Amino acid sequence: KEKFAIPRQPQLAPAARAVLELLPPFDQGDAVAGLEQVSHVWLLFLFHQALEDKPRLKVRPPRLGGNKSMGVFATRATHRPNGIGQSVVRLEGVEAGRLLLSGVDLLDGTPVL
Repeated sequence: KEKFAIPRQPQLAPAARAVLELLPPFDQGDAVAGLEQVSHVWLLFLFHQALEDKPRLKVRPPRLGGNKSMGVFATRATHRPNGIGQSVVRLEGVEAGRLLLSGVDLLDGTPVL
């Protein structure tokens, strides 16, 4: 629920759980039929709390203590030109209208594309 508590990679937080609510018309059982046969799903999402008008070319990654400046494309920084992120997460269950996930590295309320 807090931006600074998000794991830097989904595999580092297997206990982090989420429910992905599907929007109509994809909230029907037909849209997820057969999905329970896979172990993981890829999510494309929007870094909605990191969108900026002026792009950052250099960032200070927290993993490096925030003391070293690096080019944005050499990091996992959220400051991307298009604000789109990608994660692979474990699929724990499928219900009509929602997916139960674990190993999630998204902020609560993140728009999934």
